[in-house]
Amino acid sequence: MQQAEDITLFGLSGWRWLNPPVNWLSYGGLTVTADSGTDFWRTTHYGFVRDSGHALLRPVGPRFKLTTRLFGDYREQYDQAGLLLRLDERNWIKAGIELVDGEQLLSAVVTRDVSDWSVVPLEAVCGPVESITLELERAGDTVTVRYAADGSEPKAVLRVAYFPPDLPAEAGPMCASPDGAGFAIRFTEVSLAED
Repeated sequence: MQQAEDITLFGLSGWRWLNPPVNWLSYGGLTVTADSGTDFWRTTHYGFVRDSGHALLRPVGPRFKLTTRLFGDYREQYDQAGLLLRLDERNWIKAGIELVDGEQLLSAVVTRDVSDWSVVPLEAVCGPVESITLELERAGDTVTVRYAADGSEPKAVLRVAYFPPDLPAEAGPMCASPDGAGFAIRFTEVSLAED
């Protein structure tokens, strides 16, 4: 197993773990078991602040596209995996799949001091799927979240959100298991294109 800093994966160096998981493996992509009690959230509705989710991050510039394909073994309420773009613990965007009341939802949380949350039922927009491809695109003061089913090119827009422009940030795959005993997630592809 590699150390938590300066990891080379998906043909890119400079990855580091924010809140390293107990179990992860970089063979054939990235497989992570999200630890129990992990999450990213700030205040709104629930009243708590959590910054304990797992994220494999690397520096990104003011213009980029980050894409991943992921497969998850979602089991418990709020099990989640996808991509995270982060300035700090008060300013970040996460997007992916989250299990809520037994249903997989496409989910986006935008946090600027407090978190908001938007969801769409995955099966309603994609039908039955084995995997999801997600893309975060940052340009100017905007981040666009796109998705597609089973390895297709992500074209459908889930969310367009403000994100502070021109500030150094980090981005990469993320996962968490707030209420469950933990779950396995596999990222088979991660690609980064920067302007």
